[in-house]
Amino acid sequence: MPLGKWLIVSGLILVAVGVALTFAPKLPWLGRLPGDILIQRERFTFSFPLTTCLILSLLLTLVANLFFHR
Repeated sequence: MPLGKWLIVSGLILVAVGVALTFAPKLPWLGRLPGDILIQRERFTFSFPLTTCLILSLLLTLVANLFFHR
């Protein structure tokens, strides 16, 4: 991939991450879907948003296939 395209794609990814971080606190269901793992003890909390990760991975794969499909 030429340097120009690589820089444009990298910039778009950074913008998307910035927007996601800005609006993530306003999405209360994010990380709290059925299937997300949350273990809370007295002095320990473990959170692994398994379902959220799977859904985001699926969405990102679909978007990537739309843009980079040859």
